[in-house]
Amino acid sequence: MNATLAASLDAGLQRRRDVTTISTIGVAHGTSHFFHMLLPPLFPAFIQAFGLSYSELGLLVTTFFVISGAGQALSGFVVDRIGARPVLFAAMASFFLASVAAGLAQGFGGLMLAAALAGVGNAPFHPADFTILNKRVSQARLGHAFSVHGISGNLGWALAPVFSIGIAEATGNWRLAYLGTGLVALAVMALLFWQRAAIDDRQGSWGHAKAASGAPSEHAMAFLKLPSVWLCFSFFFWTTAALSAIQSFASPALHQVYGLPLALTAYVVTGYMLAGAAGMVVGGFLVTRVERLERTIAVAMLFAAALLLLTATGWLPGLMAAAVAALAGFGTGLAGPSRDMLIKRAAPPGATGRVYGTVYSGLDIGFALAAPVFGALLDHGQPRGVFAGAALALLLGIGSAAWVGVGLARRAPRPAAA
Repeated sequence: MNATLAASLDAGLQRRRDVTTISTIGVAHGTSHFFHMLLPPLFPAFIQAFGLSYSELGLLVTTFFVISGAGQALSGFVVDRIGARPVLFAAMASFFLASVAAGLAQGFGGLMLAAALAGVGNAPFHPADFTILNKRVSQARLGHAFSVHGISGNLGWALAPVFSIGIAEATGNWRLAYLGTGLVALAVMALLFWQRAAIDDRQGSWGHAKAASGAPSEHAMAFLKLPSVWLCFSFFFWTTAALSAIQSFASPALHQVYGLPLALTAYVVTGYMLAGAAGMVVGGFLVTRVERLERTIAVAMLFAAALLLLTATGWLPGLMAAAVAALAGFGTGLAGPSRDMLIKRAAPPGATGRVYGTVYSGLDIGFALAAPVFGALLDHGQPRGVFAGAALALLLGIGSAAWVGVGLARRAPRPAAA
């Protein structure tokens, strides 16, 4: 009886530890996605204040993600060497400085500085977050941890336009929105300090995150020889190219195709991210029940691509088109937890930070290269191309995920013959 009680108490204690770690990392990750949208929600204000074109605004997005992508690949090595927790504190400080730079900007150069600082802050989040989750969260809750991680990111994306536009419209001064974002960075830094024990990746290294005992040590760069790592990278590249189109340009594209007011279409991004969060809730349950994760990814992303193509046709009533574009987020969200688990299966033991850093740099590069392309489509009077191009990118992402799944199936040990 005493042994049963002790086991029950241990299980309850571990559950609380898991929940604290998952929720704290969720808030941090949501904040990083919030700062992805530091500049895009106020693009119309920058056009009015500084006379910028959509192509120039796309270059701001490119600056953020080029710096974030290069930094993400490098920060994976830093996380593996010095730990994830101090890196997260440095990232939050960079977000605060980015807010200050944006609020004081006097033209394109000031906005570029803000984009660069935000990119530096964003760089280490995925390798740091996934290192902490893989080391501190028990195997039974790891799928749900990935789901919460993805949901928090979508909620950060969804909150940013409401937050920034709301403050700018309420005060009549877009610069005050960046006072608000700076306070957000400081508040989350305080939370991380308060819960610093829950995000200490030096403690609680679980068996599912360790290298097998007695395994020969490999060179730090050996993981780069794995085809699965680069296929995961290409998957992120294509899917985030699609996301870049929606985040930065869905609002003006819907305005041009369907004549909807910009005050309304600005919130389509929020709807897309909320739908994505709902999809991730469902995906968190599927990931523990489905063996061939690439099949879940394919079905979910086909659904999203079909809705985006339907939006591109121009056949729908205006409000329905906005709703359909937002609903496409459910499909991309549904694929999220399966995507993160697929990467975990592809990562060799002991290289968590490096693999996630390299793979997730595909996210940044996808954003960086896609933003100017979709911005140019708008400048050249092709708003439907925003949605059609996003759908095409999702279809290419399905192919990358399928090849990862095939490779993992070949690597899986075969049952011994009877």
